[in-house]
Amino acid sequence: MRPLLNLRNKLTAAYHHRPIVGNTTVAPAALVHQVTWRSEDDTAAFARQLAAQPLLANAFITLHGDLGAGKTTLVRHLLRALGVDGRIKSPTYAVVEPHEAPGLAIWHFDFYRFSDPREWEDAGFRDIFASPGLKLAEWPQKAAALIPAADIAIDIEVFDDTERRVTLQAHTARGHTLLQGMSA
Repeated sequence: MRPLLNLRNKLTAAYHHRPIVGNTTVAPAALVHQVTWRSEDDTAAFARQLAAQPLLANAFITLHGDLGAGKTTLVRHLLRALGVDGRIKSPTYAVVEPHEAPGLAIWHFDFYRFSDPREWEDAGFRDIFASPGLKLAEWPQKAAALIPAADIAIDIEVFDDTERRVTLQAHTARGHTLLQGMSA
């Protein structure tokens, strides 16, 4: 007989339903870029460079880092670079904020308040992830294995009030191509 803990971990929707979302292609080889942002201007310049990548339109990007690391700041700069007008607010309380850019649907998620990964399934996000558009997720570890693999994972490490070390890792072929299009 299996321990209760192992059984309980298997009682999620992910084990009862065939996945309808996810990235089926695997990156040809691990690709990791590391950059340092010394100011918010560096963050904005990075966002503009990322926004210029054609494959970004249907990418899934996860953002990792401590509170105050700059995840939402990066998203704001990226959305502006993509042409989003109006107020861009953090989705911390709403969990998801939809945005529209010219010819592009964008969803900005913040899973910080999730206490159980099954909340992702219960919220109906599976349909959003199955549709075209850019998906950006802060605190993706709170949704655990229920979300698809990120095309790119961005980890922001704080050094001081202005300096950040940023590690970008491609997890899919799309992510690999996106990172190859970025200058080091």
